Amino acid sequence: MIFPLITDPFFYAVSIPAVLLLGISKSGFGAGFGSLAVPMMALAVTVPQAAAILMPVLLVMDLLGMAAFRNDFDRKLLKFLLPFGLLGIVAGALLFKVLEPKVVAGIVGGFTLLFLAQRLMFPPRPDSAPPPRWAGALLTVTSGFTSFIAHAGGPPINAYVIPLKLRPVLFTGTMAFFFFFINIAKWIPYAWLGLLDTRNFATSLVLLPLAPVGVWVGVRVARRVKPVLFYRFVFAGMFLTGVKLLWDAFR
Repeated sequence: MIFPLITDPFFYAVSIPAVLLLGISKSGFGAGFGSLAVPMMALAVTVPQAAAILMPVLLVMDLLGMAAFRNDFDRKLLKFLLPFGLLGIVAGALLFKVLEPKVVAGIVGGFTLLFLAQRLMFPPRPDSAPPPRWAGALLTVTSGFTSFIAHAGGPPINAYVIPLKLRPVLFTGTMAFFFFFINIAKWIPYAWLGLLDTRNFATSLVLLPLAPVGVWVGVRVARRVKPVLFYRFVFAGMFLTGVKLLWDAFR
Protein backbone atom coordinates (compact mmCIF):
# COMPACT_ATOMS: atom_id res chain seq x y z
CA MET A 1 0.00 0.00 0.00
CA ILE A 2 1.33 3.46 -0.96
CA PHE A 3 0.66 6.24 1.52
CA PRO A 4 -1.14 9.22 -0.10
CA LEU A 5 1.54 11.79 0.73
CA ILE A 6 1.54 15.34 -0.60
CA THR A 7 3.20 15.53 -4.02
CA ASP A 8 2.88 19.25 -4.80
CA PRO A 9 6.41 20.58 -5.58
CA PHE A 10 5.53 24.02 -4.21
CA PHE A 11 4.70 22.45 -0.84
CA TYR A 12 8.22 21.04 -0.56
CA ALA A 13 9.76 24.27 -1.86
CA VAL A 14 8.39 26.09 1.22
CA SER A 15 8.47 23.16 3.67
CA ILE A 16 12.13 22.19 3.31
CA PRO A 17 13.49 25.60 4.42
CA ALA A 18 10.73 25.78 7.06
CA VAL A 19 11.85 22.49 8.64
CA LEU A 20 15.52 23.52 8.52
CA LEU A 21 14.70 26.82 10.27
CA LEU A 22 12.71 24.91 12.86
CA GLY A 23 15.66 22.61 13.52
CA ILE A 24 18.07 25.51 13.88
CA SER A 25 15.70 27.24 16.30
CA LYS A 26 15.41 24.02 18.33
CA SER A 27 19.12 24.31 19.02
CA GLY A 28 18.47 27.71 20.59
CA PHE A 29 20.40 29.59 17.95
CA GLY A 30 18.01 31.96 16.23
CA ALA A 31 15.21 30.98 18.60
CA GLY A 32 12.06 32.48 17.21
CA PHE A 33 12.81 31.47 13.64
CA GLY A 34 10.97 28.21 14.33
CA SER A 35 7.70 30.10 14.63
CA LEU A 36 8.02 30.88 10.92
CA ALA A 37 7.68 27.20 9.99
CA VAL A 38 3.88 26.93 10.07
CA PRO A 39 3.26 30.30 8.35
CA MET A 40 5.72 29.31 5.60
CA MET A 41 4.08 25.91 5.08
CA ALA A 42 0.66 27.56 5.18
CA LEU A 43 1.51 29.09 1.82
CA ALA A 44 0.83 25.63 0.39
CA VAL A 45 -1.55 23.92 2.88
CA THR A 46 -3.91 24.98 5.67
CA VAL A 47 -2.50 26.03 9.05
CA PRO A 48 -3.97 23.00 10.91
CA GLN A 49 -2.53 20.62 8.30
CA ALA A 50 0.88 22.28 8.47
CA ALA A 51 0.85 21.99 12.26
CA ALA A 52 -0.11 18.31 12.05
CA ILE A 53 2.59 17.48 9.50
CA LEU A 54 5.23 18.99 11.78
CA MET A 55 4.27 16.88 14.81
CA PRO A 56 6.55 13.86 14.12
CA VAL A 57 9.30 16.21 12.92
CA LEU A 58 9.08 18.15 16.19
CA LEU A 59 9.31 14.94 18.21
CA VAL A 60 12.60 13.97 16.56
CA MET A 61 13.97 17.51 16.92
CA ASP A 62 13.01 17.66 20.59
CA LEU A 63 14.74 14.34 21.31
CA LEU A 64 17.89 15.50 19.51
CA GLY A 65 17.83 18.82 21.35
CA MET A 66 17.47 17.16 24.75
CA ALA A 67 20.30 14.75 23.95
CA ALA A 68 22.58 17.62 22.93
CA PHE A 69 21.82 19.70 26.05
CA ARG A 70 21.03 16.92 28.54
CA ASN A 71 23.29 18.46 31.20
CA ASP A 72 22.45 22.09 30.46
CA PHE A 73 19.03 23.09 31.75
CA ASP A 74 17.58 24.94 34.72
CA ARG A 75 15.60 22.31 36.62
CA LYS A 76 13.96 24.80 39.00
CA LEU A 77 12.83 27.08 36.17
CA LEU A 78 11.52 24.12 34.19
CA LYS A 79 9.40 22.92 37.14
CA PHE A 80 7.84 26.38 37.34
CA LEU A 81 7.14 26.68 33.59
CA LEU A 82 5.71 23.26 32.72
CA PRO A 83 2.36 23.34 34.57
CA PHE A 84 1.46 26.68 32.99
CA GLY A 85 2.55 25.52 29.55
CA LEU A 86 0.33 22.44 29.84
CA LEU A 87 -2.56 24.67 30.93
CA GLY A 88 -2.07 26.59 27.68
CA ILE A 89 -2.24 23.31 25.74
CA VAL A 90 -5.63 22.55 27.31
CA ALA A 91 -6.90 26.03 26.38
CA GLY A 92 -5.62 25.60 22.83
CA ALA A 93 -7.33 22.26 22.41
CA LEU A 94 -10.66 23.62 23.65
CA LEU A 95 -10.53 26.77 21.49
CA PHE A 96 -8.91 25.26 18.38
CA LYS A 97 -12.11 25.11 16.35
CA VAL A 98 -13.40 28.47 17.61
CA LEU A 99 -10.50 30.83 16.90
CA GLU A 100 -9.33 31.43 13.35
CA PRO A 101 -5.59 30.78 12.92
CA LYS A 102 -5.06 34.30 11.54
CA VAL A 103 -6.45 35.80 14.78
CA VAL A 104 -3.94 33.80 16.81
CA ALA A 105 -1.19 34.78 14.34
CA GLY A 106 -2.03 38.45 14.82
CA ILE A 107 -2.00 38.20 18.61
CA VAL A 108 1.36 36.40 18.70
CA GLY A 109 2.91 38.68 16.08
CA GLY A 110 1.77 41.88 17.79
CA PHE A 111 2.91 40.70 21.20
CA THR A 112 6.31 39.70 19.82
CA LEU A 113 6.95 43.09 18.23
CA LEU A 114 5.79 44.94 21.36
CA PHE A 115 8.23 42.93 23.48
CA LEU A 116 11.10 43.72 21.10
CA ALA A 117 10.18 47.42 21.03
CA GLN A 118 10.18 47.50 24.83
CA ARG A 119 13.61 45.82 24.96
CA LEU A 120 15.09 48.29 22.47
CA MET A 121 13.53 51.45 23.91
CA PHE A 122 13.99 50.52 27.57
CA PRO A 123 16.97 48.13 27.73
CA PRO A 124 17.32 46.41 31.10
CA ARG A 125 20.03 47.64 33.45
CA PRO A 126 22.64 45.16 34.70
CA ASP A 127 21.10 45.32 38.18
CA SER A 128 17.47 45.15 37.01
CA ALA A 129 15.21 42.62 38.69
CA PRO A 130 13.90 39.62 36.73
CA PRO A 131 10.25 39.69 35.57
CA PRO A 132 7.67 38.82 38.25
CA ARG A 133 6.54 35.21 38.45
CA TRP A 134 2.92 36.12 37.68
CA ALA A 135 4.13 37.52 34.34
CA GLY A 136 6.05 34.32 33.74
CA ALA A 137 2.94 32.24 34.46
CA LEU A 138 0.79 34.30 32.09
CA LEU A 139 3.38 34.28 29.30
CA THR A 140 3.94 30.53 29.67
CA VAL A 141 0.21 29.81 29.42
CA THR A 142 0.19 31.95 26.28
CA SER A 143 3.17 30.01 24.97
CA GLY A 144 1.40 26.67 25.45
CA PHE A 145 -1.70 28.03 23.75
CA THR A 146 0.07 29.47 20.70
CA SER A 147 2.26 26.39 20.48
CA PHE A 148 -0.84 24.21 20.21
CA ILE A 149 -2.51 26.40 17.59
CA ALA A 150 0.45 27.03 15.29
CA HIS A 151 3.70 25.74 16.90
CA ALA A 152 4.45 29.39 17.72
CA GLY A 153 5.17 29.06 21.42
CA GLY A 154 8.64 30.59 21.29
CA PRO A 155 7.95 34.34 21.32
CA PRO A 156 5.73 34.47 24.45
CA ILE A 157 8.01 32.36 26.64
CA ASN A 158 11.11 34.12 25.30
CA ALA A 159 9.62 37.36 26.59
CA TYR A 160 9.88 35.91 30.11
CA VAL A 161 13.03 33.80 29.91
CA ILE A 162 15.31 36.16 27.97
CA PRO A 163 15.29 38.84 30.75
CA LEU A 164 16.44 36.13 33.20
CA LYS A 165 19.84 36.41 31.44
CA LEU A 166 20.65 32.71 31.35
CA ARG A 167 23.82 31.57 29.64
CA PRO A 168 23.07 30.70 25.97
CA VAL A 169 23.60 26.97 26.52
CA LEU A 170 21.43 26.96 29.67
CA PHE A 171 18.71 28.96 27.90
CA THR A 172 18.80 26.51 24.97
CA GLY A 173 18.70 23.39 27.12
CA THR A 174 15.83 24.64 29.28
CA MET A 175 13.77 25.52 26.20
CA ALA A 176 14.58 22.15 24.62
CA PHE A 177 13.18 20.26 27.62
CA PHE A 178 10.21 22.61 28.00
CA PHE A 179 9.04 22.20 24.41
CA PHE A 180 9.62 18.44 24.45
CA PHE A 181 6.96 18.06 27.15
CA ILE A 182 4.71 20.67 25.53
CA ASN A 183 4.87 18.97 22.12
CA ILE A 184 4.33 15.50 23.59
CA ALA A 185 1.19 16.83 25.29
CA LYS A 186 -0.23 17.86 21.91
CA TRP A 187 -0.47 14.36 20.46
CA ILE A 188 -3.69 13.22 22.15
CA PRO A 189 -5.68 16.42 21.46
CA TYR A 190 -4.37 16.53 17.87
CA ALA A 191 -5.64 12.98 17.38
CA TRP A 192 -8.94 13.94 19.05
CA LEU A 193 -9.31 16.79 16.55
CA GLY A 194 -8.69 14.44 13.63
CA LEU A 195 -5.46 16.07 12.47
CA LEU A 196 -3.17 13.01 12.57
CA ASP A 197 -4.22 11.21 9.39
CA THR A 198 -2.10 8.94 7.15
CA ARG A 199 -1.50 11.61 4.48
CA ASN A 200 -0.07 14.07 6.96
CA PHE A 201 2.01 11.36 8.65
CA ALA A 202 3.42 10.08 5.35
CA THR A 203 4.39 13.61 4.38
CA SER A 204 6.09 14.02 7.76
CA LEU A 205 8.24 10.98 7.06
CA VAL A 206 9.49 12.59 3.85
CA LEU A 207 10.55 15.72 5.73
CA LEU A 208 11.96 13.84 8.74
CA PRO A 209 15.57 13.46 7.48
CA LEU A 210 15.89 17.26 7.54
CA ALA A 211 15.28 17.37 11.30
CA PRO A 212 18.76 16.30 12.46
CA VAL A 213 20.42 18.51 9.84
CA GLY A 214 18.81 21.69 11.19
CA VAL A 215 19.43 20.77 14.83
CA TRP A 216 23.07 19.82 14.13
CA VAL A 217 23.78 23.14 12.42
CA GLY A 218 22.15 25.12 15.22
CA VAL A 219 23.85 23.21 18.07
CA ARG A 220 27.31 23.70 16.58
CA VAL A 221 26.75 27.42 16.22
CA ALA A 222 25.02 27.86 19.61
CA ARG A 223 27.98 26.36 21.50
CA ARG A 224 30.46 28.68 19.80
CA VAL A 225 28.71 32.04 19.56
CA LYS A 226 29.20 34.80 22.13
CA PRO A 227 26.20 35.60 24.39
CA VAL A 228 25.69 39.11 22.96
CA LEU A 229 25.66 37.82 19.38
CA PHE A 230 23.49 34.85 20.41
CA TYR A 231 20.74 37.07 21.76
CA ARG A 232 20.96 39.36 18.72
CA PHE A 233 20.09 36.37 16.58
CA VAL A 234 17.28 35.49 18.98
CA PHE A 235 15.87 39.00 18.63
CA ALA A 236 16.27 38.90 14.84
CA GLY A 237 14.29 35.67 14.71
CA MET A 238 11.57 37.11 16.91
CA PHE A 239 11.35 40.25 14.76
CA LEU A 240 10.94 38.28 11.53
CA THR A 241 8.40 36.03 13.24
CA GLY A 242 6.36 38.98 14.50
CA VAL A 243 6.31 40.67 11.10
CA LYS A 244 5.36 37.47 9.27
CA LEU A 245 2.58 36.58 11.71
CA LEU A 246 1.10 40.09 11.53
CA TRP A 247 1.24 39.92 7.74
CA ASP A 248 -0.64 36.62 7.83
CA ALA A 249 -3.25 38.15 10.14
CA PHE A 250 -4.03 41.23 8.05
CA ARG A 251 -3.36 40.24 4.46
